[in-house]
Order: sequence, then structure tokens, then C-alpha cells
Amino acid sequence: MAGFWLTAPLALMMEPKGKKELSATTATSVPALALADLSGNVAPDVARFLELGLEGAENTRLAYATDLVTFEAYCLTHQLTPYPAAVTTLAGYVAHLANLPRKLATITRHLAAIQKKHQMLGLPSAVGSPSLDVVLKGVARVVGKRQKQAPAFSVTDLKSAIKALDLETAAGIRDRALLLLGFAGAFRRSELVALDLEQIELTDAALVLHMAKSKTNQTGEVEDKAVFYAGNPLFCPVRAFQDWHRLLGRTSGPVFVSLVRGKKAGEAVPTTKRLSDVRVNRLVKLHLGKKYSAHSLRASFITTAKLNGQSNEFIKNQTKQKTDVMISRYSRLGDVIKYNAAYSLGL
Repeated sequence: MAGFWLTAPLALMMEPKGKKELSATTATSVPALALADLSGNVAPDVARFLELGLEGAENTRLAYATDLVTFEAYCLTHQLTPYPAAVTTLAGYVAHLANLPRKLATITRHLAAIQKKHQMLGLPSAVGSPSLDVVLKGVARVVGKRQKQAPAFSVTDLKSAIKALDLETAAGIRDRALLLLGFAGAFRRSELVALDLEQIELTDAALVLHMAKSKTNQTGEVEDKAVFYAGNPLFCPVRAFQDWHRLLGRTSGPVFVSLVRGKKAGEAVPTTKRLSDVRVNRLVKLHLGKKYSAHSLRASFITTAKLNGQSNEFIKNQTKQKTDVMISRYSRLGDVIKYNAAYSLGL
């Protein structure tokens, strides 16, 4: 998806697409904004890093690509110029999305994609202008600000799901490791999918996972997660991983993979094909309930940790989130009956 950021608006221009590589990049392929910042002269070895520096996480690029197609189609239909887009164009587009209707978070993401495309093209953007902000405030009053969030499950819910697994089967062994590691490691779905055996180190104290890249770590600097032993072997994420690792029978490659039928009836054996994001999501729903998603693994870790009195710093050490605001956003403590300081008034 690296090539998408530099593609032109629909029906306006065409540029060749290419995979993101660390080979020499010509100065003409670098966004005009970056060129302007460096007085229009960029050496090939500088150009490639400028291009990479303006890119974001893979899932973000995928979402933005879809949003831009929608925006450009809107402009084509209404005979408007998408780049640079006038504030009146953006206001009309926001109103169009709100009337469909789309959630405020979705509309905000569309605007972020449009702003990023302007940045990549070296064009001024009206996103963030005072008049557009007024329109967004009006939209917020109509569509509301509350996002539909993946709910958090309790540790009791998780234990019940683990107990229900058939640990005599490969699927049961894999899914136990997936659920326990996903929860104890506060993993994003994309991180579980991308996890390789080479990233995992077993120590006497914990299972240490060396994460090279994530949504909040685009520089590739290694960040560590630690998953600890539990008193009950059935619910121990470290032992669950060890059981699954033995079944994999290898020391490299993806951790969570699909299964194929074995030689005997009812038998299944691991492949080397990674589980997809969609498959991981379906497994969480299968074992924990339809209202949950893979995102619930991370939200449940944060919620449980907060309820257990853990500090934001300790939580961020595992989640790798950068701000306390994100901790608050992910903790599912909005139930005014279950989670309320009024309980402790002593009346």
C-alpha cells in the first residue's frame, strides 16, 4: 500500500504504483511538500526516508485509501476539485457523510485521509479551518460523539471460555494460547496476526515478546511485552503458549496459524499460514460471545488492570500506549452502577 499515498485523484492523473522498498528513490517521486521543505533539492537516499516518514500504519493506509476513493467519487459527481479542496467542498462532503448517516469518528477519519493526501501532494489543506470546525461541531450535536466500542469481558468470562475448549484438539490448544496471550499481553489483533516465534523469549520469570513494529511504533524500535506465569496451569498464558509451541513443532515462522485435517478423523494439524485479522476476530466471538471482538482482548486487559488498581504507567508498559487519554478511552468503566465512587461514601 506504500504506493497509494502518491497516487493522484481519480480521473486527474495516473502515476505508477510500486512496493515500498529501501532502494533509491528519485526526487520527483517525493511529495512536493517535502521537496519544498528542502528547497526542492533532495538526494535519492534522502528522498526514500522522506517518503517513508510521511506514511502511517498499514491498517490506517487501507482505511484512508477507501475513504479517498469515496471522497474523489463525491467530487467527480458534483464536479468539484478534490485537490486542493475548498472549505466549501469539504463542508459539503461532511454534510453528505452525516446525512447518510456516518458516525462522527468515521467522518473525522475521512477528513484525516483528505488532509494526509494534501500533505503528500504538497497542497494546502482546509481541514482544521475554523469554519469547517463549526460544521463538525454541528454534526457532533446531531450524530453524537459516542463511538461503538468493543466491550470488555471479565476474567471470569475468560476462564469460562477456556474451560469450554477441547484441549485434546489442535484447535482448542491454539485458541487457548490465542485468548490468554491476547489478553495477558494486551495485544492488538494485528500484532497477534504478525507475531513470529523468533520474537518470543522464554525466561524463568516470564515470556518476553520482542515487538519490532506496531500501530504506535512505526519506527521499528523493538518494544517488549512480558506475559507472566499464572498459578493455575489451565489459565496460564505461558504454559498455553508452550503447549501450542510443542504442537507447532518448529522454532521460526508465524505463531498463530490455520489448521488442516490430519490423517485420522477429527484430527487437525497446524499449517504455516497465518490466521487473518478476520479469523482472529471470529475466534474471539466464537469463544467469548458475539458481542465481543478481538479488540476486546486489549480493552479487557486495560479495564481489568484499572479495576485492580494498576497505575497508568504500569498499564502503558504493556500496552505501549503513549498517553493517559488513551488508557481512559480503552477502559470500559462507563457503567454507572457497576463502577461508581458513590459506593464508597459510607452512608
